[in-house]
Amino acid sequence: MSQPKDNTFVFEWPVRVYIEDTDMGGVVFYANYLKFFERARTEWLRSTGITQQTLMEEFSLIFVVSRFAVDYLASARLDDELRLTVEPVHIGRASVDLKQRAFRGEKLLASAELRIVSVSLPAMRPVAIPPYILEKMKSNPVT
Repeated sequence: MSQPKDNTFVFEWPVRVYIEDTDMGGVVFYANYLKFFERARTEWLRSTGITQQTLMEEFSLIFVVSRFAVDYLASARLDDELRLTVEPVHIGRASVDLKQRAFRGEKLLASAELRIVSVSLPAMRPVAIPPYILEKMKSNPVT
């Protein structure tokens, strides 16, 4: 994890490209970046002490993606070691805006901006993020 100048934290998570992630030419299929980004977001939450299981069982909520925009800049290939980042941009009452990036070394491969929304179970309606979780998200994400 690194800390930029503006005191926001950038969480990093490694991903290896497997054959199942690629097309017939050994290039990562574009939709698989969404899976890579999802894994990184899950691990970012886990690094704060929040698991998906805890969200569901203790708080009866989940985070769902309500907006996702991605730019593909270069291709990842079979066996590449990627570095995925998660950067909270804005943490609101019921949603979190994030920037996510995929790198091979220092080469930027894909860049995304997205919003996740706190949704109650089983109603599937937006709900305020509990204060305990907000505090964890706003603090240093590694416990």
